[in-house]
Amino acid sequence: FFQKWVNREISNFDYLIQLNTMAGRTYNDLAQYPVFPWILRDYTSEELDLNNPAVFRDLSKPIGVVNEKNAKTVKDKYENFEDPLGMIDKFHYGTHYSNAAGVMHYLIRVEPFTTLHIQLQSGRFDCADRQFHSIPATWQALMDNPNDVKELIPEFFYFPEFLENQNGFNLGQLQISKEVVNDVVLPKWAHSPEDFIYKHRKALESEYVSAHLHEWIDLIFGYKQRGPAAVEALNVFYYCTYEGAVDLDALTDEKERKALEGMINNFGQTPCQL
Repeated sequence: FFQKWVNREISNFDYLIQLNTMAGRTYNDLAQYPVFPWILRDYTSEELDLNNPAVFRDLSKPIGVVNEKNAKTVKDKYENFEDPLGMIDKFHYGTHYSNAAGVMHYLIRVEPFTTLHIQLQSGRFDCADRQFHSIPATWQALMDNPNDVKELIPEFFYFPEFLENQNGFNLGQLQISKEVVNDVVLPKWAHSPEDFIYKHRKALESEYVSAHLHEWIDLIFGYKQRGPAAVEALNVFYYCTYEGAVDLDALTDEKERKALEGMINNFGQTPCQL
């Protein structure tokens, strides 16, 4: 199917779904949910011009350093990290681009994710300022904060309902502006959730993305996922997130094993390398 993709017989969307599936990702496990890239960087213009390369995110860089300003912080963190016990390898990010909490964060307006989110937050909604309430604000937070490295989920390309608070949940109000969190605030260029999905999907299938998508795939599923290429690309995550990094069967202490399992499930997992 790689050849089919190269020949443009299958869409970028289908290709990403196939890669996720081959790497063990599935809709049935929030800790192993399919991961998709942020592809745009323009969430403020009145019109979205897909012929302008400047509207697209740089797919050759991990999301944490798409903003050049963050690269130094991320590099320094890696170079200055020392584990006195010598067990933990150096890493660029102590968080992950795909984890269960992130999936619930995006899908909070839709069941069963609403209930799962409430369970995760000990029986109530998380405070409004931390909710997914605006696409432009989410992108801005990624650009400002090298510790926020969430990529997207496939729903951003086909499921307008997750952007609407159709169930009328009381998600609270933002502290400073007192704005009530309801439907997700869209970029100016999107006139409705359906319009956002239509244009976003169009962006995913655009000429620019088709020419550069392989660069992101290298980071997430390919050779830049670990080893020297990952170090050079500023793409090293906490050791527990990698397949085979921890031998759970070797842990005899039940408590320790449970704690580690919980950490891996909540923390995020890097897909199997393809």
